[in-house]
Amino acid sequence: MTSPPDPLDGIAQTLDNAAGAAIAQVTAGLAPATLLQAFSDWALHLAFSPGKQLQLGAKVARKYTRLFDYAMRSATDSGATLAIEPLPQDRRFADPAWKQPPFNILSQAFLLNQQWWHAATTGVSGVTSHHEDMLQFTARQMLDVLAPTNFLATNPLLQQKIVETGGKCLVDGFQHLLEDMQHLARGLPAVGVENFRVGENVAVSPGKVVYRNRLIELIQYDPTTEKVRPEPILIVPAWIMKYYILDLSPENSLVKWLTDQGFTVFMISWHNPGTQDRDLDMEAYRLMGPVAALDAVTAITGASSVHAVGYCLGGTLLSIAAATMARDGDDRLASVSLFAAQTEFSEPGELGLFIDEGQLSLLEKMMWGRGYLDSSQMGGAFQILKSNDLVWSRILSEYLMGEREPMNDLMAWNADGTRMPYAMHSQYLRRLFLDDDLAEGKYKVDGRTIALSAVRKPLFVVGTERDHVAPWHSVHKIHLLTSAEITFVLTSGGHNAGIVSEPGHKGRRYRVLTRKADGLSYDPEEWEGRAERKQGSWWIEWGEWLGRHSGEPVAPPPTGNSEKNYAPIMDAPGHYVLER
Repeated sequence: MTSPPDPLDGIAQTLDNAAGAAIAQVTAGLAPATLLQAFSDWALHLAFSPGKQLQLGAKVARKYTRLFDYAMRSATDSGATLAIEPLPQDRRFADPAWKQPPFNILSQAFLLNQQWWHAATTGVSGVTSHHEDMLQFTARQMLDVLAPTNFLATNPLLQQKIVETGGKCLVDGFQHLLEDMQHLARGLPAVGVENFRVGENVAVSPGKVVYRNRLIELIQYDPTTEKVRPEPILIVPAWIMKYYILDLSPENSLVKWLTDQGFTVFMISWHNPGTQDRDLDMEAYRLMGPVAALDAVTAITGASSVHAVGYCLGGTLLSIAAATMARDGDDRLASVSLFAAQTEFSEPGELGLFIDEGQLSLLEKMMWGRGYLDSSQMGGAFQILKSNDLVWSRILSEYLMGEREPMNDLMAWNADGTRMPYAMHSQYLRRLFLDDDLAEGKYKVDGRTIALSAVRKPLFVVGTERDHVAPWHSVHKIHLLTSAEITFVLTSGGHNAGIVSEPGHKGRRYRVLTRKADGLSYDPEEWEGRAERKQGSWWIEWGEWLGRHSGEPVAPPPTGNSEKNYAPIMDAPGHYVLER
């Protein structure tokens, strides 16, 4: 006999959710218990590791000896060899002013201290690798706060700027601060974003919305060539941000570049979910996203096969859709291209460092009230990941030196955030980030397991060198999940700028290697040694690859298809991309 439901259960759950949401607001969405567990794991194991303690003590002595030796040498020789060189990506102390006393000593002391803390938070016997990564990341963030670049008394460049401007830089910086605070208080985007208007000077590739459901609008872009390849391209962007990162300004629009190469291009534009969409889950995104879009594309064009492209989270969803299609015998994909998209999550990158059961529980409580995760909360997480570039350097340049960096199209796009519905985000974090179901053969669609090993279509996979969201080592692991032909590209840049890599962009480079179907795979280190190094944009490599997997050009298909209920609805970029 089952006992009747306890009326207090609902009240208790409501109170727990409310308390969790309050904690999340105070801690910026981070679970205190998660960090405390990591710290306790490290502190307890370090306390019972006398050898490690002895090693760290010796390192302190050696580092102070090196610092003292450098101080003595630099007193008489301004070109004295440094006690420690900054990491290649650390440009904070690159200016010659940091070579002058006493700032040279301050910068060297900071770098030596930073190196010591790296040693202290790694290599402690018994600490789990996950907790070690968390502590290492946290220590780095705390040290970044204390960097001598952040303070007037210890930053020679800031002091020079004040002298040169007679203090006007501080006045300008204070005005910038007030301006930003006013925008924040009014819920307005960052200063300068207003100069980039969707449909006016960004997202301007001409086309029509030819299909709309509760979750997507499907845009078909106008052809720019007399003939096109018979296989259309369907792009599935991430819904964590707006689709038009792939259609920014005309000079760096991937959409425009593809149409100019003779391809018919379709793009999904995602609805920005609200409270009413809290129950939209991963399956809803698959069915109303790539599945519905693929039905529309094939109906409109009459094509028997389609080149499918997925970016970031959209690439993960496309991988799930492709595996489901392979399982069910749906052969409509000509190829699959994945840009900075993970299919294996054992190395989730810094964005996933704090995702465990405790963190997920807090996130769910934070989303519980409104039914979604707000873009500002996600934006805060990204800023923490790159605090040197996105927080402290901005405070220094804009608020102290009075130099506001001009807004560009990519920065404006980055400020145009979206929301993540409760059900989908919870499932994504639990089934993919935590449990790695897709890679481990446990992910089910319609109650039946899918496997990426069933995907036999040629794959073009792009990783980026400095990706804090989808580390390229993790993206590269798709080689272990399918024996299909894979052309893997590793491009310079990060998660966004590495993908927006139009031909002619200065300084672009990439490496590429193709593994034939059923061929040998290499680990990331060996892959780097074998891959061909090339200068320029990887878009050209991809365009040639698409051409090799496409038929001979034919006349362009019609825009929309009224007879099959896909009549054009409105001009691109549509309505959903404008939702706030």
